[in-house]
Amino acid sequence: MSVGLILITHQNLGETLVQTAGAMLGARPEACEVLGVSQQDEPEQVEARARDRLRSLDDGDGVLILTDMFGSTPANVASRLARDPSCRVIAGVNLPMLVRVLNYRHLPLSEVVNKAISGGHDGILLCDQECFDAATRPSHR
Repeated sequence: MSVGLILITHQNLGETLVQTAGAMLGARPEACEVLGVSQQDEPEQVEARARDRLRSLDDGDGVLILTDMFGSTPANVASRLARDPSCRVIAGVNLPMLVRVLNYRHLPLSEVVNKAISGGHDGILLCDQECFDAATRPSHR
């Protein structure tokens, strides 16, 4: 068993992230659903679809919901689902966060949450010339 995963994002951002992570890891992740939200979608209908997916994905280990931007419609829908004790929500999804989650889904939900946040945070770097110079500098072993 493992933690279920739902991405609730604007348009096709979640699907693109899942496809990219799947290509990096060699297979599309299992127990992973994506809900793309458009301007025309009614939040109540998106929430109902998300609740259905939440129920189908929770095999007893809980479900993590990743969303893109705090305060947006996808995040607001996700936050209403967070009232369920078997569900946690993280806003600010990025590719390093998703890859970290996919690599640690076997852990308890609380630990997957910590891995997701650290993966997302650690994946944000300022890549200026100094960074590139350090990356290309030969190591001295």
